[in-house]
Amino acid sequence: AVVSTQSTGFAAEPTAVFEPEPPTAAAEPVIAMPVAAEPVMAMPVAAEPADRFSALNEAAEPESIRIWKQQQAEEIAARDAEAEAKAAEWKAEALKELENWHAKQTDVLEKTRAANREAQDEFLKDNVEEAKPGQQWERICRLCDFNPKSNRNSKDTARMKSIFLQLKQNPL
Repeated sequence: AVVSTQSTGFAAEPTAVFEPEPPTAAAEPVIAMPVAAEPVMAMPVAAEPADRFSALNEAAEPESIRIWKQQQAEEIAARDAEAEAKAAEWKAEALKELENWHAKQTDVLEKTRAANREAQDEFLKDNVEEAKPGQQWERICRLCDFNPKSNRNSKDTARMKSIFLQLKQNPL
């Protein structure tokens, strides 16, 4: 590396410019050596700046303020303990309610599954029976809901229902 000093015209301000050498193909690896610096004297440092003045603060504080601070600290600790106890109680209550909800949900699902199985068995039993001539339209009419009040939010299928009823009464 080439180090050159440049001057700006003032003798007091020399500047050093570092110009690296171009790498060569067979160059040996460069190992950086630490530069020796001036030794630094270790100064004793306090652990916390508050420690230096703690004796002064305690001596300068009136007794009533010290008692008030102690009472405040005790009240805060009591409130924290009470809040933790309530939080633990709420968590226990929430777990119990969650378990109850899961139990109820499981019961509802089992009842629904049983009702669906029964309805499926009944439907399959009706479909397995041999269709007698003239009863096809009766079976179709059993599957249709002819109550006009129950289908208020669906499409108007009155014409189709009337055709089914006519075919039930007068089969083809």
